[in-house]
Amino acid sequence: MPRGPRSILHVDMDAFYAAVEQRDRPELRGRPVVVGADPRGGRGRGVVSTASYEARRFGIASAMPISQAYRLCPGAVYLPVAMEKYAAVSAEVMAILRGFTDRVEPLSIDEAFLDVTGSRRALGPGEAIARALKDRLRAATSLTASVGLAANKLVAKIASDLRKPDGLVVVPPGTEAAFLAPLPVRRLWGIGPRMEERLLKAGIHTIGQLAARGEAVLERRFGTHGQDLLRLARGLDEREVASQAGEAKSVGQEHTYERDTADRGQHRRTLLDLCDGVARRLREHRLQASTITLKHRDESFHTVTRAATLASPTDSSDALFRAAWRLLEGLPGAGKVRLLGVHAAGFEAGRQLKLDLAEEPEAQAADRVRDAVARRFGEGALTRASLLVYPERREGPRRRTDRRRDG
Repeated sequence: MPRGPRSILHVDMDAFYAAVEQRDRPELRGRPVVVGADPRGGRGRGVVSTASYEARRFGIASAMPISQAYRLCPGAVYLPVAMEKYAAVSAEVMAILRGFTDRVEPLSIDEAFLDVTGSRRALGPGEAIARALKDRLRAATSLTASVGLAANKLVAKIASDLRKPDGLVVVPPGTEAAFLAPLPVRRLWGIGPRMEERLLKAGIHTIGQLAARGEAVLERRFGTHGQDLLRLARGLDEREVASQAGEAKSVGQEHTYERDTADRGQHRRTLLDLCDGVARRLREHRLQASTITLKHRDESFHTVTRAATLASPTDSSDALFRAAWRLLEGLPGAGKVRLLGVHAAGFEAGRQLKLDLAEEPEAQAADRVRDAVARRFGEGALTRASLLVYPERREGPRRRTDRRRDG
């Protein structure tokens, strides 16, 4: 870990569900869009999941009763939650973030922490990385993100929310307390409506006023929470970006060509080989994936990721390959390729393995046979005929990755 202050980013996609809908349906752009329950003419019982910024001008907010939202803006476009679509876009977003650092901690479908401290030598200072990340997200997904950059997670998260949409707020190391001081106390993590009410009754309206209170005073009024409140108000937070604990969150494999190539047949064989490897590891862990992400790096080192939601969770090599090939064919341009990668995510526990291979579809039975041969004789002992003409299969550099779920 490099010495000196850390560079922590909090990336928050802007009005994510609504933005995806406006991106995919141009007629909705510039109009108030509310994603959530059916308002039923003001009689709906659900809540708002996300409101576009046009809808927010009417006072509509996330978690608001949908009936209230309808009363505020009956002319808005009300759409149901299309979670499979949003999950696919989220997988694409997270893959882009992991192109900047391995230290990514997703908080939800549309936000994450990144520790880019170790990326500064290759990619430049934290602010340059943040701007490049925002540009990459916009170019790859046509969506905007707001980013906060600070030396810790607490301040980065608060910063990302201050200049939405499409904002970038940088808090230089050593200025955390001054940055937080004028903000209302409700901005601090862990301060809900009840704690805010207690603070306001004590004459504490801003974070600076809270930081100015002595530890003894806060402990007398708030008990053991007094010390925590003081640390928060002073912008102190030493928590690490947690990205490697727990069970597998994604399984991936990448191949870098010895020579950049525009040969489509070579690309196809590469994807087939990668999907075989990813699917085999899914089966090893008794997992099935519902999303697949393609990583594509061209001869100029420009990296693009595309993700798709599968029709149903799978551990099938052929199903993964069909989805990955469609993603590759959908990419513009026909230049030379330097790297291809396949990542599977959105896991479900795998089906119970069948004892009789005759009961399984032919492709799945072939997968099981290859797995058995690989376990006994090693990887590559039994392979597809189409890969025998692929000389880089065993010689070229290839990297496998297993992302880990947060504990």
